[in-house]
Amino acid sequence: MRVIHVAPTAFGAEGLFGGGERYPLELARALTGRVDCELLTFGARPTVVREPGGLTIRVLRPLTHLRGHPAQPVAVGLPAALRGADIVHTHQLRSAPSRIAAVTARVMRLGGQRLVVTDHGLGGGGWLGLLPRLFDRFLAVSAFSARTLGAPPSRTHVIYGGADAGRFSPDPAASRRGVLFVGRLTPHKGLDRLIQALPAGAELLAVGSTGHDQQLPERRYPALLARLSQGRAVSFAGPVADADLPQLYRRAAVLAFPSVHRTCYGRNVAISELLGLSVLEAMASGLPVVASRLGGLPEVVRDGETGFLVDPGDIDALRERLGMLLGDPALAARMGANARDLVLERFTWAACAQRCETAYRELLRA
Repeated sequence: MRVIHVAPTAFGAEGLFGGGERYPLELARALTGRVDCELLTFGARPTVVREPGGLTIRVLRPLTHLRGHPAQPVAVGLPAALRGADIVHTHQLRSAPSRIAAVTARVMRLGGQRLVVTDHGLGGGGWLGLLPRLFDRFLAVSAFSARTLGAPPSRTHVIYGGADAGRFSPDPAASRRGVLFVGRLTPHKGLDRLIQALPAGAELLAVGSTGHDQQLPERRYPALLARLSQGRAVSFAGPVADADLPQLYRRAAVLAFPSVHRTCYGRNVAISELLGLSVLEAMASGLPVVASRLGGLPEVVRDGETGFLVDPGDIDALRERLGMLLGDPALAARMGANARDLVLERFTWAACAQRCETAYRELLRA
């Protein structure tokens, strides 16, 4: 079985350090060895790299980006690059590469090529309902994501996501302290609520880059965060190198994931969190999580067992749960151990790849 994954934006310094970029890379790596797998993505420098683990990564140079959006690359070489695949697995249903792959796969159907998609929340139109009909299977990152897509249940499988439990692991010798936030510094991530909810004397380290919002007032969000941080022990690390991330998880006492349905600017966010890979990475690192009760997060964080869930935007509840974990290291350690056990049981990339391969083989037999 030959599988080609298509990711509109690459993960890393030449792309983006985001969950929607990490997911296809880690899944393709985990599938390598199970199937003949290649990851096709887009960047300024066309290259072909074969990783030590066997995964081939092919980078196409786009001719343009629709509306200037980084997740909408258009490359004339994409249809040819998909030839020979039994399955084309695209990421981001509404991205330009996914649309081009869908049309290409239909043209190439004489060779039996099948098309599956995993969506990571990119907005856009669906060709008046035609676009989803071009895909054979929908491999969703959560049950919430599956419901959001509205795809036929008979063609939908929930495969979730994962964490590398070897790379993201606890360090018994490390001293844990403070609250950690990992994510883009955009209003729907709720970092402004988290800063206001920080218990007295607690430290907060915020890791992540600012978003691509070009509209006012959202582009003033970093300035708002700076004002809210005055007089509080808040540090902004910016985007950190991927190699440095595991150590940050090992040194924190709790991960906060305070995403909201309604931002501080009054904008409603219909789809905030489909899964939350940083939550899984933190859990694999033995870190308890305090997260908002929205999207796919309740499918990952078990309230009262691996951390706590709070209502989105509830600053008082967020402060109370953070204070509980910061003030009781034994409770935090117990929940952190439960969190890692849950990742090992269900949310490794190997488990995700196994669910994915099962869906592939079922599709090819259909």
